[in-house]
Amino acid sequence: MGIEDVYTKIREQEDRQYPFVIYRKADSSELNAFIQQNDHLYEIEDYSSSGFVFAPFDSSKKAILIPFSHSDCFTASLSDQVNVNHVITVERKNVFYEINNEETHINLVKKGIETIDNSVLRKVVLSRKEEISGFTSIGSLQIFQKLIHNYPKAFVYYWYHPKIGTWLGATPETLLQINNDQFTTMALAGTQPYQMNNQVAWESKELEEQEMVTQFILKELSTIAQDIVSSKTYTHRAGTLLHLRTDIKANLVSERSGIQQVINILHPTPAVCGLPKEEARSFITQYEGYDRKFYTGFLGELNLNREDKVVSNLFVNLRCMEIEGNKAILYVGGGITKDSIPEKEWIETVNKTETMKKVLF
Repeated sequence: MGIEDVYTKIREQEDRQYPFVIYRKADSSELNAFIQQNDHLYEIEDYSSSGFVFAPFDSSKKAILIPFSHSDCFTASLSDQVNVNHVITVERKNVFYEINNEETHINLVKKGIETIDNSVLRKVVLSRKEEISGFTSIGSLQIFQKLIHNYPKAFVYYWYHPKIGTWLGATPETLLQINNDQFTTMALAGTQPYQMNNQVAWESKELEEQEMVTQFILKELSTIAQDIVSSKTYTHRAGTLLHLRTDIKANLVSERSGIQQVINILHPTPAVCGLPKEEARSFITQYEGYDRKFYTGFLGELNLNREDKVVSNLFVNLRCMEIEGNKAILYVGGGITKDSIPEKEWIETVNKTETMKKVLF
């Protein structure tokens, strides 16, 4: 099917107010779509189902499934897509911002550092949201097209359910990829702006944070997997930002594990929650002051049959936005350790919002 035919089906689905997801994987020239045949809200009871999953940060809440069995699925080549850089021309001066302000976020970070200094907490990921109102003529599909154009090395998606809402994103982080009993994941931490021709240098705070995340994942996976191999840590570019990344591969011990067990271990990852996990989650719930919803949750292909193999490709929902009418809600955060500097943490969140603002303005 041609790409314009897929876009036409998405517009028809928007008009009908039926669920769908359209997405492109990193470094891929293929566009994929799941178009649900009804408006029912399917919730996941276990992870044996097949389809496209969209899960919240709060793992006590149910994940949403667009089921393969109740969807039309399409694939198209992106080589036919026209350049969409000209589509969106809204100027920043024409919109209104409502931000969790600088002082509030800095005080939250200070509280996190204080708690780390006086408890077992070693790292906590603290976030905020930023609301941008005043858009009148921008369609979500246009935003998705710009995300594809601007972020070729991210997992880019546009997800909609009439009973949940509209979300778009361009995430650099894989939660897990499973191919039968073989799986891969990554540890991702540390952030700095990408600057062309500049030599990359990482401070001890970022290196320590990355090591914490990596060691946690390796330790936890050892209970359900074997032949675990991790790469050397390297610098990974995601659009306008750089991160520290370590790739991890392993084989599942089938009698002790499955995709549900891997998800329970990895989600929420230390890169979006903290360490120890329960203490970090408790701090976030008590002090962050808002509901993350699907930000720092996960999404992607679940138990799809590909060439006689069962494949899952799940991604952490970072660099994302929620659309409500003419308002875009941006979600952004950063990892806090004992060495964090609150003012720098604020600047890091500002830098991260540029991933989404780049396609809005």
